[in-house]
Amino acid sequence: MASAEIIAVGTELLLGQIVNSNAAFISEELAANGIYVYHHTVVGDNPKRLKDVIEIAEKRSDILIFTGGLGPTEDDITKQILAEHLQKNLVEDAFHMNKITEYFASRNRTMTENNKLQAVIIEGSTVLNNDYGFAAGMFLKENNHTYILLPGPPSEMKPMFSSYAEPLLVSESAEKNVLESKIMRFFGIGESQLAADLNDMILAQVNPTIATYAGDNEVVVRITATAKTKEEASALVNETEQEILHRDGTFLYGYGEVSLPELVTAMLLEKNITISAAESFTAGLFQAEIARFPGISKIFKGGMVTYSEETKQSILEVSPQTIKENGVVSSECAKEMAKNVSRLCNTDIGISFTGVAGPDSLEGHPAGTIWIGLHVAGFETEAYQFVYGRDRNHNRRRAVKQGFQLIKQFLDTNK
Repeated sequence: MASAEIIAVGTELLLGQIVNSNAAFISEELAANGIYVYHHTVVGDNPKRLKDVIEIAEKRSDILIFTGGLGPTEDDITKQILAEHLQKNLVEDAFHMNKITEYFASRNRTMTENNKLQAVIIEGSTVLNNDYGFAAGMFLKENNHTYILLPGPPSEMKPMFSSYAEPLLVSESAEKNVLESKIMRFFGIGESQLAADLNDMILAQVNPTIATYAGDNEVVVRITATAKTKEEASALVNETEQEILHRDGTFLYGYGEVSLPELVTAMLLEKNITISAAESFTAGLFQAEIARFPGISKIFKGGMVTYSEETKQSILEVSPQTIKENGVVSSECAKEMAKNVSRLCNTDIGISFTGVAGPDSLEGHPAGTIWIGLHVAGFETEAYQFVYGRDRNHNRRRAVKQGFQLIKQFLDTNK
């Protein structure tokens, strides 16, 4: 199985001025063709450091893919350093040179000498046409390695890779393997616990492989398999998926790139179930999250942020007796908030959040204590308690996601 390394060249990447989106794009494309990317490297516009990176990459990777450093300025050094490393000359590509000169002539502009650098290539390279710019790309096989040089701007790099570099890579590949991946998303279980549950599978993994990642208050599991055909690879993935579901399926909420709020919102829209929210602990965060999705006005009628006892009573009509006897951090208060907001907004579902955001305690309850109330027309109103940590904004975000999870669980149970 061929391994690849993506080398992004540009000091602006190291300074954080530009995000290296090229690496993500190329990695995904290579994975679809059964080529593993084991390393992403970013190096500045420094000749010695770039040469060092090339030497390191050659020791561990079969395919070296460079992005950036093909332009007309002094800090565009990629092909110059690679040519020097390979002891090859730089030569002019007639097609790209004509393209550059014709561009300037058609606009009655004087072409500066440095623009010609974009038409210079490493001797012996297969030229990759730049359909959206001037800098020529290159595909070169030398000393049991494949070198691909691509421009830095994504608008030029992506079409060049897809139209020219990728077909060459696929045709050169000795093994026509297919790589299949599946992303599973879990909520309500920590990464360490999930990894422990899958530990024997992870230790024994060969094909498929299993990787766990901590997300934003959730855990992502990626299953990846390679085989000669898509069907064989999918069968390997599905077998592993079933074993994971057998162990921790109760925490699974979805697949792929769909977030929990997005998934739940889609379910509510599909079923035409209206919803409203009463928020104290989360201070409107749930409503802000649900409002992100198009078409939400069909089912989201509104809500209330009642942070103080006074507004809970005067606006949300929570009984003073409820607060006096149980406090605002209680199941009774959460239930009444959920029931009242549903009634006042005339919705099928009312959800409420009340608790102690932190870092200080409230009513004798430690920071991170949260009650979520859920009222659904025709069902008994419920309240659920959770205890998080002391980071107030982390607690608020986690509570919002927990609220979406409670709604999903209800919808799954009452289809």
